Amino acid sequence: MSDLATIPLGNLASLRRGITYTESALRDNPEDGIPYVNMKSFLKNGGFNNNGLKYYSGFFTDQDLVGKSDILIANTDVTREGDIIGVPALFLGNVNSNQILYSHHVTRLRLDGAQSVSYLFYLFCTDRYRREMKKYARGTTVLMLDMKGLQRIPVTYHVNIAQQDKIARILQTIDQAIEKTDTLIDKYQQIKAGLMHDLFTRGIGSDGKLRPPREQAPELYKETPIGWIPKEWKISAISSVLESVVDGPFGSNLKTEHYVEDPGVRVVRLQNVLKYEYNDSDRAYVSDRHAGKLVRNKVIGEDVLIAGLGDDKFPVGRSCMYPNGLPSAINKADCFRARCVSSIAMNKFFMLFLNSMLARGQVRRYEQGVTRPRINTGNLKQLNIALPSIKEQAAICSKFNRIQDLVEVEKRRLAKLQKQKSGLMHDLLTGKVPVQVEPEAKPEPVNA
Repeated sequence: MSDLATIPLGNLASLRRGITYTESALRDNPEDGIPYVNMKSFLKNGGFNNNGLKYYSGFFTDQDLVGKSDILIANTDVTREGDIIGVPALFLGNVNSNQILYSHHVTRLRLDGAQSVSYLFYLFCTDRYRREMKKYARGTTVLMLDMKGLQRIPVTYHVNIAQQDKIARILQTIDQAIEKTDTLIDKYQQIKAGLMHDLFTRGIGSDGKLRPPREQAPELYKETPIGWIPKEWKISAISSVLESVVDGPFGSNLKTEHYVEDPGVRVVRLQNVLKYEYNDSDRAYVSDRHAGKLVRNKVIGEDVLIAGLGDDKFPVGRSCMYPNGLPSAINKADCFRARCVSSIAMNKFFMLFLNSMLARGQVRRYEQGVTRPRINTGNLKQLNIALPSIKEQAAICSKFNRIQDLVEVEKRRLAKLQKQKSGLMHDLLTGKVPVQVEPEAKPEPVNA
C-alpha cells in the first residue's frame, strides 16, 4: 500500500527568488557570462527550453546559483494569462555549465537531500499543484506568486524514497520515448521542408524521379517572374485555376455570439489552418439553422483553406486541406475556402503551392497591415501559380503524401504516449495505483 504523507511545501523545501537583473548585464554569448534562466526558459507543459538562453555578467553570490537538487518554478506572467505561472523546470543536464543563475521572476525550490528531485519535479507538473500555485498569484498589471502563500501549499507525497525513485524511473522512461518521438517528428518535418523545396524547383520527371538540379542540367529549366521552374511548366494567374474562392461571412453575419456549445455545424477559423495541416483540436460550432443562412460559405472535404491573416508565428497565406473525414463546415472571416478547376489544377497541388517559396514571395508583396499582415481574396487572385501537367501534379502530391503520412504516424504515437504519461502520473503520484518496491536482498551469512 502507498505510504503517503502531507506537509506544507515550506517544510519540504526552502524557497528563494533569484537575482534582480538589468538588461545591460545580459549577454548572448556564453563566453561573456553565466547561463541565466528567466520565464522564457519555461515550457508550458513543464520542462526547460534553452533556445535563446541569456548569459549574466553582473554581480552574484553562491546563494544565487541553481544546484543539482533544485527545482525552479516560474512565478510570474506578464501576460496575466497565468499559462506559465507554477510551471516547474528541472535543469539536470539541460545546460552545459556547472553554474546557473535565475531571475527574480523564478522561485528556486531547494530540497534537503532526503527526497528524489525527479519524483518531486513530476509531482509539481501535475494539474493539482499548478492550480494550487495559481491561487497565490497576486498583482494588477503583472501576476506574481506570493512566497508566503507558496510555503503553505499542502504537498501529498510518497515518503518511501524507494517508491519515489521507482515512480520517477517509470515516468522518465516514457519521457525518453516522448523525446525520441519528438526528435523523429522534427527529422521528418525537416525532410519534408527539403522535399517541398525540391518538388517546386525541380518537379518530377517522366521517370518518376526528381529532375537533376538546375546547376547540372540548366537546359531543363526556365526563368520566370516567380523564379526558376522546369521548362514544361506554365505560369498562370491563380484566378484562372480557381473555380471559386470565398472569404468568411461579412461582419454581423457570423459573430462570437452565434457560437453554440452543443455540436452543430463546425466553423473553420484561423487557428485551424496550419501549414499543410488542419488543426482539429480547437473546435467551434454554430446552430444548423444559422449555418443554413451561410450556404455560400460551406466547406467540404478536400476544399483548400487559406489564412487571410497572419502573425509572428503563423504566416499569412498558409494553407491546408479540409479533411475528408470531418462533417461539412462553414468558414469564418479571414479564412478563405478555395476550389480549383479540376482539369487545370488539383486542390492538393494548389495547397502545396501556396505553402511553397514560389508563392511566399508573392504573398509578401500583397500583404497589408503592420502588426498583423493580411491579404484579401482580390489580391490572392493576382498571384501567379507554376503549373505542371495534371499527371506531374499527382506525382508531386504523392511524394508529399508519403512523407506527411510518416509525420502523422509519429504524431499519433506522440499523442498516445502523452496520454499514457498523463494517466501514469495521476495513478502513481496520487497513490491510486500502489507502487511495489522489491525488498533489498539480505547478505548471505558467512560460515566460520
